[in-house]
Amino acid sequence: MNVNKIRDDFPVLNKKAIYFDSACMSLKPVQVIEKMNEYYNEYPACAGRSVHKFGVKLENEVRDARELIKKFINARNSKEIIFTKNATESINLLANSLNFKKVLLTDKEHNSNSLPWRKFKYGVIKSNSDFTFNLEKFTNGIKDYDLISFVLTSNVDGYTLPFKEIIKIAHENKVKVHFDAAQTIPHQEIDVKKLDIDFMSFSGHKMLGPTGTGVFYGKEELLKEMKQFLVGGETVVDSTYSTFVPEPIPAKFEAGLQNYSGIIGLGAAVKYLQKIGMDNVHEHEIKLVKEINTEGLELVGYTGERGIFNFNVPKVTHHEVAHILDSSKNIMIRSGRHCVHPWYNANNIDGSARASFYLYNTLEEIKIFNESLEKLKKLG
Repeated sequence: MNVNKIRDDFPVLNKKAIYFDSACMSLKPVQVIEKMNEYYNEYPACAGRSVHKFGVKLENEVRDARELIKKFINARNSKEIIFTKNATESINLLANSLNFKKVLLTDKEHNSNSLPWRKFKYGVIKSNSDFTFNLEKFTNGIKDYDLISFVLTSNVDGYTLPFKEIIKIAHENKVKVHFDAAQTIPHQEIDVKKLDIDFMSFSGHKMLGPTGTGVFYGKEELLKEMKQFLVGGETVVDSTYSTFVPEPIPAKFEAGLQNYSGIIGLGAAVKYLQKIGMDNVHEHEIKLVKEINTEGLELVGYTGERGIFNFNVPKVTHHEVAHILDSSKNIMIRSGRHCVHPWYNANNIDGSARASFYLYNTLEEIKIFNESLEKLKKLG
């Protein structure tokens, strides 16, 4: 993987920015930006409504983007790909479309995969002391639930669940599986068919794609069982003043005018990642984290192989760390509780500094980061 060549596709890096906040928002390559502009410049119309040339061209582009994403996660067919605004909307779609009795969560859930389930009876499975997943607790307690909704890779510390074992145990107990894969899909290959995943949610803006784009995946037979959450234009075949006939999937769940430029931009992002290779992306991120000098730092969460580095500097607040890195060396990280408030509260941690990496980051940037951290340690 030629990182320097990849960096040429990200003009914002010419500003000498050291961008270590990709877990929040990835940067966008020119290929994605150009594809989005193509829509506005060449066929700025509505898909599925107009039979003129612009409308037909756009409909084909949206279809192609759906097919790209289908192949990217190896869904059975493109009907299983539902476009949403983000993973948050995808999860709310699931939570409002099937009548679950009891849902099991992990203790590291992002608010997006915690709050939508509060209206159901729900349980929380606590991590091991090293912040890994407790398979024994899970195996013993799974029978009481009809859905697990787990963050596949934590945005707290980059820990990825032992998902093969989890899926097997869940299905043996006739429990459906939903993964919040917002931090996984951008960084490693996930084959939903091979793994037998029932539902999965992820966002475009974390995988080189535009903001306001997301995907909800579900097995076709399960999507057909789901009630409509949002209804309106494009979600019905016909309606009277008292009745309506819903569209088949995927249109059944894609209400109103869509983010067309975003959808085709997301397709371009998928093509870009496929060209690089997800194994290459994953290996590069792990390599970067291994080069960080952790001596004298307080590490937060899981500390094994990962692509996120979460830490605190003794006697320097996490927000101070972020401000100083930004102002001194243009190093951009995130500070706070990273939308995982329950975990931070349960572990009596006020917040932390989080550096997260992607395919455009370099070992030279890690060297500068290490030098900056040494100076921060002296402040404490």
